[in-house]
Amino acid sequence: MPSAIRHENLLRFETSPYLLQHQDNAVHWQPWGQAALDQARTESKPILLSIGYAACHWCHVMARESFEDPAIAGLMNELFVSIKVDREERPDLDQIYQSALALLGQHGGWPLTMFLTPAGEPFWGGTYFPPVAHYGRPGFPEVLTGVAEAYHREPEKISRNVSALRNSLARMAETRGGGVITVSVIDHIAERLLREVDPFQGGIGEAPKFPQCSIFELFWRAWQRTGRKPFRDAVTNTLTRMSQGGIYDHLGGGFARYSTDAEWLAPHFEKMLYDNAQLIDLLTLVWQENRDPLYRTRVQETAAWVLREMVALAELPEGGGFAATLDADSEHEEGKFYVWSEAEIDALLGPDSDVFKRAYDVTPGGNWEGQSILNRRHRPDLGDAGFEAALERSRAVLLAARAQRVRPGWDDKVLADWNGLMIAALANAAQVFEMPSWLAAAKRAFGFCRDRLVLNGRLCHGWRSGQAKHWATLDDFANLSRAALALLEATGDAGYLDQARSWVGVLDRHYWDSERGGYFFTADDAEALIVRTKQAQDNAVPSGNGTMVGVLTRLWHLSGEADYRNRAEAIIGAFSGELGRNFFPLSTLLNNAELLMAAVDVVIVGDPEASDTVALRRAVLDRSMPNRILTMVRPGAVLPGGHPAHGKGLVEGHAAAYLCADMTCSAPLTDPGALAVALGRR
Repeated sequence: MPSAIRHENLLRFETSPYLLQHQDNAVHWQPWGQAALDQARTESKPILLSIGYAACHWCHVMARESFEDPAIAGLMNELFVSIKVDREERPDLDQIYQSALALLGQHGGWPLTMFLTPAGEPFWGGTYFPPVAHYGRPGFPEVLTGVAEAYHREPEKISRNVSALRNSLARMAETRGGGVITVSVIDHIAERLLREVDPFQGGIGEAPKFPQCSIFELFWRAWQRTGRKPFRDAVTNTLTRMSQGGIYDHLGGGFARYSTDAEWLAPHFEKMLYDNAQLIDLLTLVWQENRDPLYRTRVQETAAWVLREMVALAELPEGGGFAATLDADSEHEEGKFYVWSEAEIDALLGPDSDVFKRAYDVTPGGNWEGQSILNRRHRPDLGDAGFEAALERSRAVLLAARAQRVRPGWDDKVLADWNGLMIAALANAAQVFEMPSWLAAAKRAFGFCRDRLVLNGRLCHGWRSGQAKHWATLDDFANLSRAALALLEATGDAGYLDQARSWVGVLDRHYWDSERGGYFFTADDAEALIVRTKQAQDNAVPSGNGTMVGVLTRLWHLSGEADYRNRAEAIIGAFSGELGRNFFPLSTLLNNAELLMAAVDVVIVGDPEASDTVALRRAVLDRSMPNRILTMVRPGAVLPGGHPAHGKGLVEGHAAAYLCADMTCSAPLTDPGALAVALGRR
């Protein structure tokens, strides 16, 4: 056996917090790479690929039960070359092997346990396996011995599985083109999706329930187009019940990833940056119309949590990017940091405890595993000012007490795509709610990503411990470009426009499919995997191709350059055929297709600090307009020659607004009321 092969756990050399969690396992873990594949080939062993992430509760459970068990670890070392992957660090790998598991007819999730040939081709897999048969699942040792035996004794069967999965994965990467997507098509899909909404508790379907922000934005857009009340009610009922449910952290702010039940009571307690970014966006959009104080409060509290607890390298003078996740577990128990006993509440709040317990569903026996998850789902309406002020004081007492507990693990790696989502959300919400500190944080995080997540001049996917790693994916470029355009709108700084155009240029050179249209997930010069994926489906985060339709649409409106519009149309054409197969995960594509058709392009010329400019800007920001494109132009500045507002200026020295569509602009509007009326007709 070649001396270069090292039979030991090699994860101590990694930067990912998830991989470092496993550096002391008895398993001879290796990171993904050619060395591990070569070892499997040399030793004629199959590969055991385990994919998870730092905040994942069931990943921790499987680690304690199996990977820390000397006997099971020994079996893994004897029969397999074992590779551990952080799904957040390598979304390209996770996307491929989650798709393979789905093709095997199984539900995906983490930990993902896949068995591969030495060439990295999957032939069987699952998710969590217990150490002994349980939950209707076989014990992990039996799985290990059974898979290894099949691999060596039934090579023809393994080969058939490999071939079938390889062909199916290749077909999944093929674009299903179609025609244009019309408003009537989007309305029809919205009507069909509305049937999936729980009319009582909100959300999609039954347990478990995820936020599904892109779908609920689709409903909100449908409400605005059609005036059909069921669309509006689906959104507001869901947001209210989530905001008052246990999925929300009523003390510290922020939403957990999903609810394990249908009533939004019991979450898996991990908090992800991407969920909270999307919820800030959606809550802000809906608040702009209904002015519900609950939504404003949840945006404010969630933003405060992000700035307080989720800034990586906050000590840097220039500030850091946003961290990825907070763990579900502390002291090896899921949710221990977040739940309360009645006795604890009584001791901390004294005479105020009865009011608090009634409001937050705290009972002697608890509402979850003998403890209480704070929630207000039984009485979601806010009380009067005095009542809410009293609850706020009690929450402050409990938050201070909670701060003394052992905190959940913090994954402080900075991911380009998730940062793009949060930067854009904070930049927009900062304008709407007039919160300059949010905008400042968004600008700092953007600067960190632009300057630090770079290797040899190319954008990378992630950063930690002073290292930028792994070439950026489509989602990274798409979300950071969207963030750049949100910062352009909020600041008027043309440097953000230049950066977005530059990143889109890289996408066009290295990610575009010149044969079938659409962007591949990885670059043409990235690591060659078993398939180069390309899709428009939303997953935990919005689709990169769907997001790019919006980015390109905005660039077209900002520059007047038709090439951007043509490319947006080409993406839609490349994936519109998917609507006939499964429209459920295509909401981001549909939402941005509507933006392309019906953008509300507002140009305001004026001194950004002057009261007349501020009033016109406020008239725009006070309306819920998901198709808004707002351009601020200082007096004397010149828009690109292809822009329909090129040459437009002040009116008798006063700020003026121009509404532009189809490359023509309205007469100037100098009165905020008149501008509001004109926007109401759009």
